[in-house]
Amino acid sequence: MKYEPPTIMRGFHTPSVRAQITDPQRAFQGLSRHRRTKLARAAQTTLLKADQWGRGAGISPEVATALEAGLKSLSAKKK
Repeated sequence: MKYEPPTIMRGFHTPSVRAQITDPQRAFQGLSRHRRTKLARAAQTTLLKADQWGRGAGISPEVATALEAGLKSLSAKKK
């Protein structure tokens, strides 16, 4: 009988890959839907793409910088 090395299991045995979200993205997730919609309109994108950015999904860099700028101006108004 020939010894065979154990086969490598795929799927649940591999560690999950998580997106590393930044502090502005985490702050965006905490906003209300109305506030997120206003920021998305100001960045000239949809709420869907803005929420994807908030989760750490890849979107265009122009939209990401516009959302960060809108979030920064919102936090400046609160202070």
